[in-house]
Amino acid sequence: MSAAPATAAPPRRSPDFRRLVRRHGWTIGVYLLLFALVLYWRAQTTLPWGPFDVQSLAIDALPLAFAACGQAVVVISGGIDLSIGSMMSLVNVVSARLMVHAGFEHALLLSVALVLAAALVGAFTGATIVVTKVADIIVTLSMLFVLAGVALWVLTIPGGGVPPRYASLITVDTVGTKWLPAAVLVLLGATALLWATIRRLRPGLALYAVGSNRNAAYLAGVNVPAARIAAYAYSGAFGALGGLALTAASGLGDPHSGDVYTLNSVAAVVLGGVSLLGGVGGVVGPIAAAFVLTLVKTILVIKGVDQNWAQVIQGTLIVLVVMLGGLAIRQKGKSGR
Repeated sequence: MSAAPATAAPPRRSPDFRRLVRRHGWTIGVYLLLFALVLYWRAQTTLPWGPFDVQSLAIDALPLAFAACGQAVVVISGGIDLSIGSMMSLVNVVSARLMVHAGFEHALLLSVALVLAAALVGAFTGATIVVTKVADIIVTLSMLFVLAGVALWVLTIPGGGVPPRYASLITVDTVGTKWLPAAVLVLLGATALLWATIRRLRPGLALYAVGSNRNAAYLAGVNVPAARIAAYAYSGAFGALGGLALTAASGLGDPHSGDVYTLNSVAAVVLGGVSLLGGVGGVVGPIAAAFVLTLVKTILVIKGVDQNWAQVIQGTLIVLVVMLGGLAIRQKGKSGR
């Protein structure tokens, strides 16, 4: 008897770059924009440009990057969180007040406790939305005032402090290589830890299903209320990380420190490619967008633009970004008919 002919191994498929660009083209574009802004920033600097400038940018962008990640999770689930800035302020003042005479180890334990507590507060916000069936924007706007009021009660004026070693977690010059700031490592490590639970675990994947089509997700057996509550819990945790970043960077607490991050986080989410319709996006794009928005502010300062006009320009940029996201939603709605 003759042996059966050996089956040829299927040829390896080469990477489909067109498909990659089609799926992640917006995110790639944001990183290209960031690269172009860095080159322009370097060209506008008269002093020697080096690792210190990169470190300063990373420290400045770190709180917004965390806020953008938290906002992205909620938007992916089909909601919006207008209280994330106040959450950052509250964690900032509480940590600064409790860490002023604490040791390094105590400060680390306190940071973990604050992140967990903020996640519980976020879960409470999500549960309120689910139980009352009041629109997300109304409930989170109410929580904005509640958390802001508590922050003012904790510290009416800037004060407090942190252990020097704790502050050095993000302000240290370099880690391993002179072009990789510690703030970037903290951002990547904390975000990867939280984002892994979203992308790899079933409750996290449910956020995408709920954001894409809430009714279809329910019919498919997804626990829609739990997924929505989890989204706000993640937002609370990321907001706490942003508040701790403010504490470590400034060395004190300010009850108004997080005010600017709520709308900026929405702008970073839209610029980062997360659909306001929900169900689409990630945190890679919003992180780059946070650095873009921070770098725009830095460039305006270097150019000597008046602070009032700089705020107008930055606000105009945010409006344009949000309008662009709205136009994309409208276009998607038309194409889906």
